[in-house]
Amino acid sequence: MPDKDKLNGSINELRSELGDSQDALQNLVFQKSLQQLEDSSQIKKTRKKIARLKTLIHENKILDNS
Repeated sequence: MPDKDKLNGSINELRSELGDSQDALQNLVFQKSLQQLEDSSQIKKTRKKIARLKTLIHENKILDNS
């Protein structure tokens, strides 16, 4: 059972990081619309980070159900 607790803890951490990344993406898009964003590649990097986090969360859910 301790492994399951670790898995739930890591899922919660991933979800927290996902929320932070989504907020950051929203801010970057807002800055871009105001033409205040200097490095527009940050948007692409943040989107990829969000995709990776969603993938990890989904994989952990699948492993948890097995």
